Amino acid sequence: MLKYTLKKVFVLFVSLYIVVTITFFLMRLIPGGPFSEDELLSEEILTSLRYQYGLDQPLLNQYGTYLKNFLKGEFGFSLKYPERRAIDLIREGFPISCTLGLEALVVSIFLGISLGAWTAFGRGRWAVRSMLVVNMLGVSIPSFIVATLLQYLFAVQLNWLPIARWGSFNQTILPAFSLALFPMVTIASLARHSMREVGNQDYIVTAQAKGLSFFQIFFKHILKNSMMPVLTYLGPLIAHIMTGSFVIEKIFSIPGLGQWFVMSVINRDYTLILSLTVFYTMVLMSCVFIIDLLYYCLDPRMRREFDKKRMCIF
Repeated sequence: MLKYTLKKVFVLFVSLYIVVTITFFLMRLIPGGPFSEDELLSEEILTSLRYQYGLDQPLLNQYGTYLKNFLKGEFGFSLKYPERRAIDLIREGFPISCTLGLEALVVSIFLGISLGAWTAFGRGRWAVRSMLVVNMLGVSIPSFIVATLLQYLFAVQLNWLPIARWGSFNQTILPAFSLALFPMVTIASLARHSMREVGNQDYIVTAQAKGLSFFQIFFKHILKNSMMPVLTYLGPLIAHIMTGSFVIEKIFSIPGLGQWFVMSVINRDYTLILSLTVFYTMVLMSCVFIIDLLYYCLDPRMRREFDKKRMCIF
């Protein structure tokens, strides 16, 4: 277990270094800069700003300076909001995006697994057909259309929920369901196929022959053994859904992390773009890392495969 963990940590750091390097040089290859579109600034002021932020130095020197600061945990100040550090903007927006993401994640996992189980073991073709319709709608309809429809129905017509903004629990319901629709149908589809496959295994037939009830078999055997594909999908899903959806946060006027992603790209704010990219990458890789460890603990086949590779090395 320790060697497996160390191997994954090494891969995580190498991947993070590659992402930082590619993002840094891609930003510099794009024409323009953070101050190029400000026509009110004179050439003397632009030269002074470039000198102040080190943008007049050779590219490799800028890269080396950024890596040194990054290793010290210093993300720097925003170029467009010079009085604010990039880490402060992340601290301000991430808790809001994380709260919304956790709520959407709970909704998508609970409804997705429930819908997958219902269509996997439901009686009649109408259950499967209903699943196909919901899956098609969830995949084909964009999230901003779903958000707009929910706003119109539950906020404008029925007046049950607030139409936008952030603060109370009622204001999180509509954006959470809008954000959870696509992951929900994906989880439902994965759970359905996996549960049907597990339900046909010999040990399930043996459990039925012993007289165990359906609920005993489902919760003790089927649910646990069919969650591997869902766990694989949850890694990148958790990172994406907890760091904010740009569209959903914009529609519902939520001051989360998504707004800073958009503004940093529009403003060519090199410091903020790199900080957000590094933060998003760290969240994504951490989630995938945790899912890999869960996989290793839950699936004995992975442990046997890893042990075989280790024996081949030695």
